[in-house]
Amino acid sequence: MSLWAVWLIVVILLAIIEIMSVNLITIWFIVSGILALFVSFFLNDLVSQFAIFVLGGILLLILTKPIMEEIKKIKDEKINLERVIGKKGICTIEIKKDEIGEVKVDGMFWSAVSNKKIPVNSEVLVEEIDGVKLVVSKIKKERSVKK
Repeated sequence: MSLWAVWLIVVILLAIIEIMSVNLITIWFIVSGILALFVSFFLNDLVSQFAIFVLGGILLLILTKPIMEEIKKIKDEKINLERVIGKKGICTIEIKKDEIGEVKVDGMFWSAVSNKKIPVNSEVLVEEIDGVKLVVSKIKKERSVKK
């Protein structure tokens, strides 16, 4: 079997492994395997081809790792509904225990529920999302203590 056929098989096997995984595990060695395959047409020395394969894969891994880290750091933007979790709002329509009312959060009006009664103009905190309704709780205002 020719050396180019061996490198072709190696590249195909690495590609299958890469397809089966969700992480970039073998991509660098696929590229270096293609490079070794190309070199095998001009150089009939297995040791040199293997060195190109290994060193090329390691070099590609080292050079592209910072780029991959930057790509991973790209923060997913929260969708409109998710970004209100943890925000404060104002009750605009009274919320009775386990009944739907309305709150204004971040300039938008939302249907909301709570396990306690919340009167109009009360400050609320968005705790979670239940379907398309916000689950809120009343923010208790601290009383100042006179000295």
